Amino acid sequence: MTMPNSLVREHERLDELHRNGYFIIQDPKRFCFGMDAVLLSGFAKAKEGERVLDLGTGTGIIPILMAAKTAAKAFTALEIQEESADMARRSVQYNHLEDRIEIVTGDIKDASARFGASSFDMITTNPPYMIGEHGLSSASSAKAIARHEILCTLDDVLRESAKLLRPGGRFYMVHRPFRLAEIFCKMAECKIEPKRMKLVYPYVEKEPNMVLIEGLKGGKSRLTVEKPLIVYKAQGVYTDEIYELYGY
Repeated sequence: MTMPNSLVREHERLDELHRNGYFIIQDPKRFCFGMDAVLLSGFAKAKEGERVLDLGTGTGIIPILMAAKTAAKAFTALEIQEESADMARRSVQYNHLEDRIEIVTGDIKDASARFGASSFDMITTNPPYMIGEHGLSSASSAKAIARHEILCTLDDVLRESAKLLRPGGRFYMVHRPFRLAEIFCKMAECKIEPKRMKLVYPYVEKEPNMVLIEGLKGGKSRLTVEKPLIVYKAQGVYTDEIYELYGY
């Protein structure tokens, strides 16, 4: 969707989020948010009055959606790419959410030093999924940085999250099932105990291609595997649960 507005640049677009009348500014030539971010915003449970940090926020999609869906007190969103952070700030301003969402430009690897230990009740993250150079054409492009562990790794995300969360704080992440064993091992090493998991399947007969995970800092060992989420019931037709998550 394209709309004339001083906050939207000529090469950008303004996309409706179907939540509270909110929109998000995106650049089609850069990395635009996908279903994984929408699913994570629905899976994560923010409570009234909580302070939430989104690591690697991109254009701010997760805190904007969660501001619409929850009564959390304040969202801080950290993004290393200034161009993406700038779009996120303008989206926050467009939606008049300046009193709830702060966009910060910075490196995940320095997050605990920047914000301080035990600063947040909850963390969300949609980190780069891919390791190595599989499918990598340019390590400097916005899309490559979003998809590949170029500027941060899973270890960076978990290490900093363990420091940033208060005792009993919750960690929410969307990732790929092929790295699930590694994810659980590294979460346990960082004392973020996996507590809840939901697998996402494109179709009922296909293998899962996403996994939603909740962890608890200092939690005891007990994992709940929730009912799987099926995205499509037919070609191009979402299931009712997906339509509900998207607000249609």
